[in-house]
Amino acid sequence: VQLQASRGGLVQPGGSLRLSCTASGRTFGRASVGWFRQTPGKERDFVAAIRYPGSIRYADSLKGRFAISRDNAKNTAYLQMNNLRPEDTAVYYCAASTSIISSSTPDANAWSSWGQGTQVTVSS
Repeated sequence: VQLQASRGGLVQPGGSLRLSCTASGRTFGRASVGWFRQTPGKERDFVAAIRYPGSIRYADSLKGRFAISRDNAKNTAYLQMNNLRPEDTAVYYCAASTSIISSSTPDANAWSSWGQGTQVTVSS
């Protein structure tokens, strides 16, 4: 699966932004999809995932502000980010895999396909 993330951008604190991740290939509908983020000098952190066939998981610190969804007909996954804070500034990556298990979902090393990363900056 090849992944293409939408462009991020500059958002004011308290604002919202939706990222999308479009996949090529026929296996997207049977793949788990996730979002991670990374800041300079730090590891890639788990944000959210929809595991095939449909369970959703969020990083505890992001529950209630971020929402992940997918449209299999469009081969696209989304990350809706609300009430953004300066600490949400990062490069965001989408990921996909057909072999993710529940315990490994937050582990970036467990995901096999990655998008190119998109910068999200939250600043006034």
